[in-house]
Order: sequence, then structure tokens, then C-alpha cells
Amino acid sequence: MSPLAKPKTARRKAVHSSRYGTRGKPEESRAAILRAAVDEFAEHGIAGARTDAIARAAHVNKALLYYYFKDKDALYEAVLDHVFSGLRDRVMPVLESELGPREKIMEYVARYFDYIAANPRFPRVVQAEWMRMASKGNPQMVRIAREYFSPIYRRVAALLREGAEAGEFRDVNPMDFLPTLVGIIIFYFGAAPAMKTLLNVNPLSKERLQERRVFVLNFISLALFKRGDRKRRRLE
Repeated sequence: MSPLAKPKTARRKAVHSSRYGTRGKPEESRAAILRAAVDEFAEHGIAGARTDAIARAAHVNKALLYYYFKDKDALYEAVLDHVFSGLRDRVMPVLESELGPREKIMEYVARYFDYIAANPRFPRVVQAEWMRMASKGNPQMVRIAREYFSPIYRRVAALLREGAEAGEFRDVNPMDFLPTLVGIIIFYFGAAPAMKTLLNVNPLSKERLQERRVFVLNFISLALFKRGDRKRRRLE
């Protein structure tokens, strides 16, 4: 072999190694497809998303995409599992910990916020489907709610009751408090593109996200925690 052929061979290997277009790297290929699918679904919704655009962004061919996911609906379901299993894995350990009520709720809120801040397109992936679910029904979203949301809801509801019984929290209805908590986190990221245009700021900059995080934690503590000494708490 000519010495001049070695650099070309090396270049071909480097190009090949930067792509996941074969079944030889299943974990990398699947992860690349899911990342690309998150962006495509966030931008266009499930109806407007195109599998060829997802394959192109993931640097795989469509045949490989369909090897891992039989159709677009299956891919969307995998994206939902990816999004919500990540959230569950982030927050459930603290909800199952031995922390006191105040420390536990604040750590839960902080982890929830940090997870969405690290994945700001996630809310847009599911927003349209939640809206459609009420009118048409969606077995996929029902499964997601039961498998991921319900266990978290039960844990946080129990935590709110525990904190109230201990005199640490105000007596709040979880059906009111939890949607409010989710809303102040999720809405910010869903509205980020509009805020960037209307307010001429980058709502997802590191500095702005830190300010928002502090605000959310302070907001929740002021809304939930009781103040004053133990006698005053009993009178509230």
C-alpha cells in the first residue's frame, strides 16, 4: 500500500466514526435519533414532524431509523419516554429520601427546574399533545400520565400533607398547588421564544436562568412555608 493512501484511509475512518448510520453502534444511533426527534417534534409537532428530517439531523438513513422505531408514532412514544423517564429519575430519589419536608420540597423544585433548564425544548415536545388529549383522547399520553406523572404526584401530595401536619407548610390542596408549581416552571421555557422577541433578552442565558431559578424557589417558599414561632403557626 502506498504511504499516500494512509491519510485517505484515516480520513474515511474518521468520517465513518462521526456517523451512526449502521447497526454496529445501536446505543449511539438510537440516542442520536432521539435527540434529533426532540428538536423536530418541538419545532413542528407530531403532525408536522418529518422522519426524513430526523434521520438527516441524526446522520442516519431512514432505513436505520425504521429499524429502531417502526413508525413516527413509535418514535414519538420513545421521545415521550425519554423525556419523562429523565424527569422521574431526577426527582424521585429526593422524594424518596429522608430529608425534612422543607428541604425535600425545595430540592424537588430545584431538580425539576434544572432538568427543564438543561432540556428547554422538552415542554414544546408535549404541549400540543396535552392540548389535543382533552378533546380527542390520546392513549399514549394517558399511559405517560399514569406511568410517570401519577407516582410523582402521589409522592409530592404526601409530602405536602406531611409538611402541613408537621406545622411546616400551609394546608394547600395538591390539585391546586402542583399545577401552579409545574406552570411557573414549564411556562417560562415554553414562552422563551416570545420573550426573546418581545423583551429583547435571552431568557435562556446562564445568568437569566439563574435569576429565574432563584425566583421560583423563593416564590414556592413564600407561598408554602409558614412563618413565625410554633404558637403563631398553630393559629394560622
